[in-house]
Amino acid sequence: MARWCYRHRLVVLLLWLGALFGLGAASSAAGTNYANVFALPNTDSATAYDLMEKAFPQRAGDTDTVVWKVDGEGGTSVRDESVRSRIEPALEEIGRMKGVGEVTDPYAAQGAAQISRDGRIAYAQITFTEQANAVPKELIEEVVDTAQAAEQGGLQVELGGQAIARTQEPPQGTAEAVGILAAAVVLFLAFGSLFAMLLPIVVAIAGVGTGMIATMLMSHVADVPEVAPLLGSLIGLGVGIDYALFIVTRHRRGILRGMKPEEAAVTALNTSGRAVLFAGGTVCIALAGMLVMNMRFLDGVVIATSLTVVLSVLAAITLLPALLGLLGMRVLSRRQRRRLVAAGPEPAEASGLAARWSSYVQRRPRPVAALALVVMAVLAIPVLSIRLGATDQGNHQESTTTRQAYDLLAEGFGPGVNGPLQVVVEGDAPQGLVNGIRSAEGVAQVAAAPPANGVTVIQVVPTTSPQSEQTDQLIDRLRDDVIPQSGAEAHVGGVTAVFKDFASVTGDRLPYFVATIIALGFLLLLVAFRSLVVPLTAALMNLIAAAASFGVLVAIFQWGWGTELIGVGKEGPITSFLPVIMLSLLFGLSMDYQVFLVSRMHEEWVHTKDNARAVRVGLAETSRVINSAALIMICVFSAFVLSGDMEGAMAGIGLAAAVALDAFILRTALVPAAMHMLGNANWWLPDWLERRLPHLAVEPKEEVAVAAEQEPVVAGRASVVHGFVRGTDGEPVDGAAVTLLTTGGRRLDRVTSLADGSYIVSVPGPGTYLLATSAVSYASRAGQVVVADGPLVHDVELAEGEPAEDEVDAVN
Repeated sequence: MARWCYRHRLVVLLLWLGALFGLGAASSAAGTNYANVFALPNTDSATAYDLMEKAFPQRAGDTDTVVWKVDGEGGTSVRDESVRSRIEPALEEIGRMKGVGEVTDPYAAQGAAQISRDGRIAYAQITFTEQANAVPKELIEEVVDTAQAAEQGGLQVELGGQAIARTQEPPQGTAEAVGILAAAVVLFLAFGSLFAMLLPIVVAIAGVGTGMIATMLMSHVADVPEVAPLLGSLIGLGVGIDYALFIVTRHRRGILRGMKPEEAAVTALNTSGRAVLFAGGTVCIALAGMLVMNMRFLDGVVIATSLTVVLSVLAAITLLPALLGLLGMRVLSRRQRRRLVAAGPEPAEASGLAARWSSYVQRRPRPVAALALVVMAVLAIPVLSIRLGATDQGNHQESTTTRQAYDLLAEGFGPGVNGPLQVVVEGDAPQGLVNGIRSAEGVAQVAAAPPANGVTVIQVVPTTSPQSEQTDQLIDRLRDDVIPQSGAEAHVGGVTAVFKDFASVTGDRLPYFVATIIALGFLLLLVAFRSLVVPLTAALMNLIAAAASFGVLVAIFQWGWGTELIGVGKEGPITSFLPVIMLSLLFGLSMDYQVFLVSRMHEEWVHTKDNARAVRVGLAETSRVINSAALIMICVFSAFVLSGDMEGAMAGIGLAAAVALDAFILRTALVPAAMHMLGNANWWLPDWLERRLPHLAVEPKEEVAVAAEQEPVVAGRASVVHGFVRGTDGEPVDGAAVTLLTTGGRRLDRVTSLADGSYIVSVPGPGTYLLATSAVSYASRAGQVVVADGPLVHDVELAEGEPAEDEVDAVN
C-alpha cells in the first residue's frame, strides 16, 4: 500500500481533499447537536431529573443571570428610582429580543427574593428558547452589551450562565494553532528542513480535521458531549504529529544510508508504519476501556477520540507516503543533500548525548532507578488528597464577568445560591419533609413550588458553595436522614447532586476500568515481545506515571499552585469525569513510547541474546526520537490552557505532565535501569506459553543482503558479531569503521562504533570471515573470526599511530 500511495500521490491527495471538503460541507449543512448527558441511570439525581422533566417540560432553554450591585454610599439601594430607571429598561429590551423566552424581574411582585437583605445586590433571570450551545452568539453578545450599558458610577452590572460564558471563549482554534506552532518549532530544530517540518503538521491537521468534522456529524446520531471535540483534537494533534514524526525520521535515515526515496518510503512504512498501526491500536483499546464505566457521557468521548486517532493513523500510512513522493529528496535539508552527494551514504549510528547517557545508565542502574523513583513518588504525594467534583463559573478568572456575577450572588445571597439543590416529590410535598429540610444543618433557604403535573419541587439553597465538601455532606444528610425520617418518597437533584453522583460512580468503577486497560495492554505487549516481565514492567510504569501526573494536577488545580499564573482561574475539585479520560489517554500514549523503545531492544536481543547491549543500544537509538515526540506532545497539550475551557485546561496540563514524566524520567531512566537490573529475565517466557501465543510482529524481520559472489559458508541461520572497540588504554573508540568481509574480500556489512565503543555487524551464517577495523589516529586491525551457530562476541583493541602498510591492504 505504501508503494501504491507513493506512486499515485496525486490520487491520494485528491481523495483526502475530497474527504475533508465533503465532510466539511455536510457538517456546515447539518450543524452540531452536542448533548451533555451527565445523568447516570439508577442514581438518585437521575430519578429527580426525570421527574423534573415531567413537571416542567416547557423549560427547555438555558437560564442565565444578570446581577447588579450598588456601592451603598449614602444608603443607596437597588430599589432606588435612580437604579431602577437604568435596569428596568435594559431588562425590558432584553425580553423583547428574538430568542429570549422570559425575563424574571426582581422588581415584580414575585421577585422579592431576588433582592438581597441589605438591598445592595439584585438579580434577574433570562431564559432563552434554546440550550446554551444552540443560542446564537450574536444574541448573547447583544444581551451582554444591553445589560452592561446600564452601568454607571456606583452601579456594577455583571452576567453569568452557560450561554454568557460563550462570549468569553477565545477564538475557536486558538489552542490548536498555538500547539501546532510550538510543534513546528520543535520539528524544525529536529529536522533542520522546512519541508520535513511541514510533513507531520500537514498529516496531523488532515487527521484531526476529518476527525472533528466526523464527530460533528456523529453528534446527530449519538450523545456526543460538547467537550468531546476538544479532547479529540487534543489527542489527535499529539498522536498525529508523533506518528508522522516516527515515519519521516525512518524515511530520512533510509535516504541518508543510500536508499532511493521510494524504497526509503516503503521501508519506513513497512517498519515504523507497522509500529504506528500497533501504537494507534493500543490507544484506541485504552480509549475503549472507558466503555467499562457504563456512562453515556463517556460513550460520546470514546467515539470522538477514537475516531480522531483512527483517522490520524490512516493519514500517517496513506497521505504521508504520498507527500513523501511529492518531496522526493527535498525531505532532507540542503546541507544533508550536499553532504550526501559529496561524501556518499552515511551509516546509521547513535552517538553523542544519547549514547553517553545510555552507557551511564548501564554502569549505574541502581542509583538512576532510585533517583527516578524518588522524583515520581514526591510528585505523586498530592494525589492522596484528590477530590472529585465539578468546576463552575466560580473557577473562572477574576477579570471575567461570569466570575464577577458568581461572586456577587455569593456575596448577596450566600454561596449556596450558585448551586441550589432540588428535592423532587411525586404529588404534594408533606409539610414534615419541608420542615425537616428547613431545620437540617447546612440549609440556608427552602422554597416549595406549587405542584405541577403531579410533581412538587422543593428548592434548597445550601449555606456553602457547590464545590464545598459541606454541600456534599448536606446531600448525604438529606438522602440518608431527612427524607427517610419524613416518610416521603423524594429524590435530591440539581447540577451539584448530579456531579456528586457522577464522582461517586466514577470512584466505584475506576478500579475495574484501570484493571481492564492494564490487562489489555499487558496482553498486547506479551504477544508483541514474547515476554512476561516486559509487560509487567510496562503496567507498573503506567501506574507510577498516572499517580505522578495526577499529583501534579491536584497541586495546580485543587491546591491552586499557580492557577492564576497560568491563567486558568481559581482552584477547585478535579472534574469527576477527568480521571477516566486522562487514564485512557495516558495509558495509550505510554504504550506508544513503550512499543517504540522496547521494540528496538527486542530486535537487538533477538540478534545478540545480550541483554545489556540490547537495552543500551535500544535506549541510545530511540531516546532522541521519543524525547522529540514527547516535547511536541507537551507543547500541543500545554497549549490547551488557552482553550477557555477548564476541563480542557485540566486535561492539557495533566497530559503534558504525564508525557514529560513518562518520556524524560520513566522511559529514559527508570525503564532501562530496571531492565539492566533484571538481566535476561526481561525476555523470559515459558515454553508452553510461547507455543500457544499468536505471533504479532511489530516490525518485519530485516533480511541480510549477501553478495552473490560470497564464498560458501556452512548452512545455518543468520547471526551477528558484536563487541567493543577500545584503545590500548581501555578507553572506547567512537566512530571506528568496522567492516565484515568474506575471506575472498567481498564486503558483507559495515558499521561505525558508538560513543561507548560498541558495534554490531550482521553475519549471513556460520563460517569464517574477515573483520577489519580502522579509526582516525589509530593503527588499523584486521583478522579472521569464526562464527558458530550463535552470536560471536569479539572485542577489538586499536593502538595509536598510523596504520601499517599490510594492515591498510588488509582493510582495503
